[in-house]
Amino acid sequence: MKLLTKLPLVALFAVITLFSCSTDSIDDKVDAIELNLVNVEAKSIEVEILDLINDHRLSKGLNPLTEMNLVKSVAYTHTDYMVDKDEVSHANFYTRSNYLKTNAGAKTVSENVAYGYSTAQGVVNAWLKSDAHKANLEGDFTNFDVSAEKNKEGRWYYTNIFIKK
Repeated sequence: MKLLTKLPLVALFAVITLFSCSTDSIDDKVDAIELNLVNVEAKSIEVEILDLINDHRLSKGLNPLTEMNLVKSVAYTHTDYMVDKDEVSHANFYTRSNYLKTNAGAKTVSENVAYGYSTAQGVVNAWLKSDAHKANLEGDFTNFDVSAEKNKEGRWYYTNIFIKK
């Protein structure tokens, strides 16, 4: 195959893997996992992501979202999973969603994931350029949190979870 015919396939793969989001309506095909929740100290990049999202929401006349330790812990479990698998995914979203509905009083749950962005501004800008991710950032939610972890090569993985109580 010539390089020019491969280029659209490479671009499509990059878009699918770099930008991904999930909502309650997605049926999880992956076997359920047990969530091993931990208290995680916020990193500066995570605080900056949350601030950028709330700044964007405020600029659109939307309510700011409140951070929630339980949401952060659930996000961390998924980010850690992605780092271990070395792939960006929404695997086991249904488990995370149900857990937050049961334990955080969430009525709806959604998430954005990403990898490879080295700055908070970079990952938030990427989410804002994607209609589905932007819909989550601007959605009817009350709480959120984010987890950012590096793999052994130093590449960041992100899980940003939104809930409405």
